Formats: sequence, C-alpha cells, structure tokens
Amino acid sequence: MSLAIVQTRACLGIEAPKVSVEVHLSNGLPAFNIVGLPEASVRESRDRVRSALTNSGFEFPPKRITVNLAPADLPKDGSRFDLPIAIGIIAACHDLPKERLQVSEFVGELALSGELRPISGVLPSAYACHQAGHQLVFPRDNAGEAALIRQADLYPACQLLEVFHHLNGQEQLPVYQSQIPEQAPDSTLDLQDVVGQGPAKRALEIAAAGGHNLLLTGPPGTGKTMLANRLPGLLPEMSEHEALETAAIHSVTGKPLTPDSWRQRPFRSPHHTSSAVALVGGGSQPRPGEISLAHNGVLFLDELPEFDRKVLEVLREPLEAGKVSISRAARQAEFPARFQLVAAMNPSPTGSAQDRRATTEQTLRYLNRLSGPFLERIDLQVEVPKLPSGQFAQRIQDRGEPTALVRQRVLQARQRQWHRTDKLNAHLSAREVDQHCSLSQADRQFLEQAAEQLGLSIRSFHRLLKIGRTLADLEGKANIRRHHLTEALQYRALDRLIAILSSN
Repeated sequence: MSLAIVQTRACLGIEAPKVSVEVHLSNGLPAFNIVGLPEASVRESRDRVRSALTNSGFEFPPKRITVNLAPADLPKDGSRFDLPIAIGIIAACHDLPKERLQVSEFVGELALSGELRPISGVLPSAYACHQAGHQLVFPRDNAGEAALIRQADLYPACQLLEVFHHLNGQEQLPVYQSQIPEQAPDSTLDLQDVVGQGPAKRALEIAAAGGHNLLLTGPPGTGKTMLANRLPGLLPEMSEHEALETAAIHSVTGKPLTPDSWRQRPFRSPHHTSSAVALVGGGSQPRPGEISLAHNGVLFLDELPEFDRKVLEVLREPLEAGKVSISRAARQAEFPARFQLVAAMNPSPTGSAQDRRATTEQTLRYLNRLSGPFLERIDLQVEVPKLPSGQFAQRIQDRGEPTALVRQRVLQARQRQWHRTDKLNAHLSAREVDQHCSLSQADRQFLEQAAEQLGLSIRSFHRLLKIGRTLADLEGKANIRRHHLTEALQYRALDRLIAILSSN
C-alpha cells in the first residue's frame, strides 16, 4: 500500500487532541515533506526518522514522501511525532495488519540509532488513549508515568524494530503492569517542630480546614517558613482524580511526579525574583507556571513584598477563578490553578519594627507594595512574633499538638463542608455564603460594625463569614456563633499594622 494512516496525540495544555498521521508514497523525485502546521521541531523529525529507519535495518523508500498531520489547523510541536511518522512510512512500504494500526496509537522521539527516547506530556496522551479504548505504544522510559492511568493498554518499547515486530505479529510487546503503591510514604513534617507560636498554628489549622489563603507576618527567624512547610501535612491525600490532574500538569513540563509521591499535594516555593510568566505560565508555546504546578496543593511566597507588584497582581484572577487562560497569537491554552496561597513577610523593610531602623514613611512604602485588591484575596493575616526573652526554654517544653492530631480535626471539618456544599468554605459563592453562613440579627450587626471600623470591603466581609463557617465546622457546630466571628476578626494583623502606622 502507498497510503498509511497512523494515530497519535498532540499536546495542547493538559489535553491530548487526536492527530492522524497520513503518509503517502508517490513516484517522482525523492522528497520528504511534512504538512499540517508543524513547528520547527516537527520538521526536524525528517532527518531523525530517515536515520532511525536506515539504522534499524529498513530501506528508506526512494520516493516522494508526503506526511500530513491532521487536523491541519492544530499546531504541532515537539518530537512526539517521530515514532508515528516512522511507523507510517513502514506501513506504506510493508503490509502491516490494518486492524493493529486502527486500535493502536503511537508517541515517541527517535534517536538516530532507532532507539525510543522519552517525551513530555505522555500522561495526557495515555489518559486520552485509554478513554478512546486504544492501545498506546510509547518509549520505555515513560512507562512509570503512563502507568498512573489504571487499566490502560500500555506497550512500552525501547527500539523502533520492536514496534515493527509487535505490529506484524512476530514478537508481542509485553503489556506494562501498573506498580503504583496504594499508600504514599509518610513524609509529613510535624507541627511540634515549631517552638511556640500557638496562634499561628491555630490559623494554620483554620487555613487547612477551609482552604483559606494565609499571610504570616513577623520578623526573621520566628518560624514563618517552618509553619508554611507543615501545611501540606495537615491536608488530606489527593483523590485519584485530583492526583491525575496534578500529575498531567507536571507531565507537560517534562518533570512528572513519581508513582511513590503522586498522591501527595504539591508544595511550590518560587523565588521572589520570579517573573509573571514563571508564576502564571506563558511563552510562545503556552506552558504552565508555578500556580498551575501548585494545583490542588500549596503555593508559598516568601518575602512577599520583594515580589514585583505586577507579578503579584496577575495572581488576583487565578485566586478567584481557580484556572489561568494563556492566549498567544498562534494558540491558546487553559491550565487549572486551584491552589492555596501561603505568604510570609516581614513587618518592616529592615526585618523587624522593633529595631527602629526604618521610619514610618519607609515602612508604609514597603507595605504599600501590596495592593488592597491583592490583600483582599488573603483570608487570614496572622502575626508570628518573636518569642519573649527568657521564655525560649519554657516554650520548648510545650510544643503543642502534633500534626496527626490537628489533621484529624481538619479532615472532620472538611467532611462536613463536602457533605453540605460539595466544596470547601473558601470556594463558596456569594449566594452560597448567604445560604450557609447565616447570622442572627445581633451577630450580623456586630460584624457589620466591625467591618466598617476596619474599612473592609464586601469581599472581605464575605471572607470573614467563610472563616466563621470554618471555625464552626472545626467545633462541629451547625451555626456560626459570636465567638467564631470574634476569632475571625482577630486574623487581620496586617490591616491593624497599616492602620496604626497611618494614624501616626
């Protein structure tokens, strides 16, 4: 046959749209053309495929070869099309069983020797292939990642010749058996490692229970980073759907999660010199940024005011929507970004407000690097003070509750939220806040007066209600009480600091 059609998958965001590789051999001057909107990396596959076929013992056909990647309006990039193009040429020259080609899909990069090299984004391809009921032939080095899709028909190979023998029935490739551990190894950091800081630990528990964003304010060396690092240990293990979604994002970046840790929630901590593109994603070929890599996990921003203000402003929409859309002239991509933000900062540009090395104007200028709309999206603002002199040894003896005990309360509170609204309190809509965060007339009047004195917006008012709902869930109460609102109002440390400095 002079025409062969082989199925493969492209990579668009975290999706894997189907691509048909149509190979036609015709008489005329020898040529090798690839059409169908290929990027430079795809056009370069001509030389890799030619050498791989020759070095694998095949005779490269001295004909006019036309390869069409359909649909033609979908941009194709990367080296993932090497293997399907090579199989298409072989099928056009040899009599390969059509039924094998119809139920199989191929992805993989070819070395000049015919060896199969790993590619990025194989997990979305494996998932899409499984949904279509097809077999997937791919490089052996990607087997551990692709095996995260349970019950998928996976056929990893090391050489192009092995794939040919598999298709013509000479030697069957073994089906890869998934070896995913049922339970991830425990690598939880314990809250008892943090000396003192009872109020901050309480705020960390509230943040974990309701999915609230958290800001830790305090001088250097008080344990802000240690507290942030212990938040993932308070969160429940990801469900299989969440884990696959997070693993797919890591897969398209070329840094997939290992089977041992794929159910653990990600913790990302970008440096404060990171650009907006590094944080939210971008590029001519849209790729996910740190906020998408932290999907279903924690994004920790240390030294928050040191981030460029424009960089922080681009977080406002993803914090509300839980996703980020990246549009370029050639293509658009959407990546999920439902992360929990934890930030840490010093109350003064010199580190501590007590050292008196900065004037009030300098401190206000430092704090004003954070815009009001950005701060409104942070539910909890907690002070992490320096331990009083002479109490360090005493605090070491009283380390508070271990992570395991606090995590039990967090899980119970989350179960109440999922049973009530099928979502965490931090993600409640305005209508759901009115329905599930109702207050008595006296309590609503109390909260409105407090919000007016603090100068809070409607968004911040709703966030106070959500925190009150989480506090009630931690206590197992059906309704929000006055002491829940009083405690929620205490977590406005930065607002109070700015108000004090502005009045001086």
